[in-house]
Amino acid sequence: MILFPAIDLKGGQCVRLLKGEMNTATVFNDDPGAQARLFQDAGCGWVHVVDLDGAFAGETRNGEAVDRILAAVDVPVQLGGGIRDMAAIDAWLAKGVARVILGTVALRDPELVKAACARHPGRIAVGIDARDGMVAVEGWAETSTLSAVDLARQFEGCGVAAIIFTDIDRDGALGGVNVAATAALANAISTPVIASGGVASLDDLAALKAAGAPGIAGAISGRALYDGRIDLAEAVALLAAPEAEAV
Repeated sequence: MILFPAIDLKGGQCVRLLKGEMNTATVFNDDPGAQARLFQDAGCGWVHVVDLDGAFAGETRNGEAVDRILAAVDVPVQLGGGIRDMAAIDAWLAKGVARVILGTVALRDPELVKAACARHPGRIAVGIDARDGMVAVEGWAETSTLSAVDLARQFEGCGVAAIIFTDIDRDGALGGVNVAATAALANAISTPVIASGGVASLDDLAALKAAGAPGIAGAISGRALYDGRIDLAEAVALLAAPEAEAV
């Protein structure tokens, strides 16, 4: 499993939200590039970046901050938030983003996701953010009538690199990751699943490894890393270890 340290961008700064509410933003670093370097120097193999303003606006709003992150690190970067057409997908991949995350558009226009996978094999992830099991979109401002599992199944076999599954009610709350829901999704599909939302300790990461769901390919952590509740180097080592060593 891979640990993905998270950089959420709002107004050009690194922030964390509580349960996706923009008015709860806590600023942790005003230099996204420096933050990304800290993560890289601590041993992470990827950086997970979300343009929060872009997610609400439906278009990139923190492009300069993303550019600084790309210039600051050598590890691959995955980016989501407001990327909703092929031109934006093409542009970010051409700039050096390793993987683009499609969220709202995955619900609104699943054919675009499939076309993007065909055009950019292995470089498209789908972000499925759920509230009480139902998909939420538009920066989590709107909850749909489609379940996370049903949406994920729409992309089986089309080449999606990963499903990034976020339990919104756990996100930023440090209440523990929703292991059961993540494992259920991973066992229901063949696409790898990356867990997000609520990772608060090394115990959460160990629980994901022990969940009996080989499809769980990694976990995203944000606030717990910034607060010092999780040591990044220890977390990377835990997820990379064989199962017997991780539990």
